[in-house]
Amino acid sequence: MLSQLMVLFGFFSLVLVSVYWVNRAVVLFDRLIADGHSAGVFLEFSALSLPSVIALVLPMAGFASVVYVTNRLSGESELTVVQSVGFSPWRLARPVLVFGLIIGAMMAMLTHVLVPASLEQLKLREREISSSLSARLLREGTFLHPTKGVTFYIRDITETGELRDVLLSDRRQDGREITYTAETAYLLRDDAGPKLAMLSGMAQTLDLANNRLSTTNFADLTYDVSGLIAQSSRGRRKVEYIPTLELLTQTEAVALEANDKPGEVLEEAHLRFQGPILCVVAALIGFSGLMVGGYSRFGVTRQIIGAIFLLVLVKMVESAVTDPVRGDPALWPLVYLPSLVGFGIVLTLLWRAARPYRPRRRSAQVQAVTP
Repeated sequence: MLSQLMVLFGFFSLVLVSVYWVNRAVVLFDRLIADGHSAGVFLEFSALSLPSVIALVLPMAGFASVVYVTNRLSGESELTVVQSVGFSPWRLARPVLVFGLIIGAMMAMLTHVLVPASLEQLKLREREISSSLSARLLREGTFLHPTKGVTFYIRDITETGELRDVLLSDRRQDGREITYTAETAYLLRDDAGPKLAMLSGMAQTLDLANNRLSTTNFADLTYDVSGLIAQSSRGRRKVEYIPTLELLTQTEAVALEANDKPGEVLEEAHLRFQGPILCVVAALIGFSGLMVGGYSRFGVTRQIIGAIFLLVLVKMVESAVTDPVRGDPALWPLVYLPSLVGFGIVLTLLWRAARPYRPRRRSAQVQAVTP
C-alpha cells in the first residue's frame, strides 16, 4: 500500500506542479520577455519559483493519492478482505501515517531551506535585471518610460547595434521640456556610465513659462542615460526568505527590518512547522474519511466528498486563526490549531470505522405453548 501511495503521489505532484507552474510561467514570460530579457532569464526565474510551487501542492497531492489508492482498494474489495482476516482500521492506517511522515519531511526541507533560499535569490535577480540597460531601453517600436518624466522610442535596431529614428523626451525640469530626435544613435559605455550618442538630429526646447519653442540642429550629441536606469540596492529583507532560527530568536529585530508586526514574523516561522504537520493530517483525513463508509457496490463517492469537506474545514480553521496571531504574538500556538482539529477528526473517524454501526435486532417474542 505504501508503494502504491508513493507512485500515485509522484503522479499527482507532477500534474499539480505543472498546472501551477504553467500559470506562473505565463505571467513571467509576458513580463520578462516583453521587457527584453532572454529565454535563459525566463528559465532561471521559473526554476527559482518552483520550490514555492511544490510546497503549495504537496498537501493536495498527498491527499489525492491517498483517496485514489483507498478508493481503488475499496472498489476491488481488498480492504474488505484484509479487514475480514483481522486488520483493523488503526492497523491499515499505519502505511498512510508513514506516507504522511515522508511527505512531511519533504515539506520541512522545502519550508525551512529551499523556499527561503530560492525566494531570496529570486529577489536578488529581480533587482539585478531591473538595472539592465538593454532590457529597459532597447525595444523596437515601443514608447518606453524608463523613469518619471522621460519617454524613449526607437523605430528599428539593426544587427550591428545601430538605433534608427530615435526620440527622447525629457520633462524632468520644471517649466522646461526638451525633445531630442535623431536619424541614428548608438548606445555606448565608458567609465562614467552609459551614454546615448545621437547623430544627425534636432533638439527642441519648450519653455512652458512663456510658451516659446527653440530648436537646435546637431551633427552629433551625447546624452547621459545613466540617470534613467534604477540602480540595484539591497533593500529590506522579507520574512519569507529569512531563516527560521532568526525569525524565532530575533523576532523584534526582524519585524523592524521587514516593516512587519511581530505577530506576522512568528506566524511565518511557525507556519514552516505547521506545513509538514498538515501534510500528515491531509493524508490521514483522506484515508479515514473513506474508511467510515465501509464496502458498498455503489462506491464511496459520498465519503470522498465528505473527506474533501473535512479538509476544507481544516483550511477554514487555518484562515480563522490568522488575524488573531498577527495581532497578538503571544497567540502563536493558535497556528497549530488546524492540525489539532485535523488529528481530532482522524481519531474520531478511525474510531467510528473500527466500531461500525449495527442496527439492533428485535428480540423474538417467545410465546408459551400450553400442553
